[in-house]
Amino acid sequence: MNRLRLESRAKILEMLVEGNSLRSCVRMADVSLNTVTKLLVDLGAACEQIHDDHVSNVRVRRLQCDEIWCFVGAKAKNVTPEKKAEGWGDTWTWTGLDADTKLCVSYLVGGRDGLWAKEFMEDCARRIKGRVQVTTDGHKAYLEAVEDAFGADIDYAQLQKIYGAPTDAEMRRYSPAQCIGADMKVVSGDPDPKHISTSYVERHNLTMRMGMRRFTRLTNGFSKKIENHIAMVAIHAVYYNFARIHKTLRITPAMDAGLSDHVWSLEEIVMMADSYMPQPGKRGPYKKNSTIG
Repeated sequence: MNRLRLESRAKILEMLVEGNSLRSCVRMADVSLNTVTKLLVDLGAACEQIHDDHVSNVRVRRLQCDEIWCFVGAKAKNVTPEKKAEGWGDTWTWTGLDADTKLCVSYLVGGRDGLWAKEFMEDCARRIKGRVQVTTDGHKAYLEAVEDAFGADIDYAQLQKIYGAPTDAEMRRYSPAQCIGADMKVVSGDPDPKHISTSYVERHNLTMRMGMRRFTRLTNGFSKKIENHIAMVAIHAVYYNFARIHKTLRITPAMDAGLSDHVWSLEEIVMMADSYMPQPGKRGPYKKNSTIG
């Protein structure tokens, strides 16, 4: 089996994390669509394991959690039952962000109900050591999920933003309503009111939309397969934590959190991913097509 050179794979990875679509990567790298897609899926699977191995036992004082909406294939209202079984429809990416180091502690791609909330919060709790202050939005699914994951050893508050109704019909369709206030509710423990906020994780949502083409609104760059969507989110998480210098920190979030002592290069990520992938085997013999005269 042929494999692209390390430099070529790193270049395609750079294109993907900078918000290019698969077909634009194909044109710029002069490779086939299957090559880029396979690289995406393989890197995604490896990056899931890299995140699991390297983001653990983290000291987090303030954790902000939020969900960002996207869709695969089509919006839920336009999906047939057959396509829904393939993973099409509305998709939510849950993100837990350390407000101090800006580290993406945990992420999860799935639905938005209580079962997904429980799985997400349990993963956050598994990676964090010590007592933590958690802030989420007013989504009801968080209430039981946070309690089950962290128990009593937590300071937890919800921040529900209040939006005014847009007056213009066109604005209502394409632009979010203006935030006119926020309702703060302490759920458990004694959270510091000055740090009850979801601003950093909401800013991270913007970073995701800017860094992954499939999150861009009002385009045809959305994911066509749920597997590709999950793979790209996994790649973004590793790149954001370990290879992307945060503008305010001047280092990567992983360095600020003490998980790394240097900025990872894209070549380093690809080489590390290789260690998680099965080695390519030899290409088998070509079979002659008997239908050809």
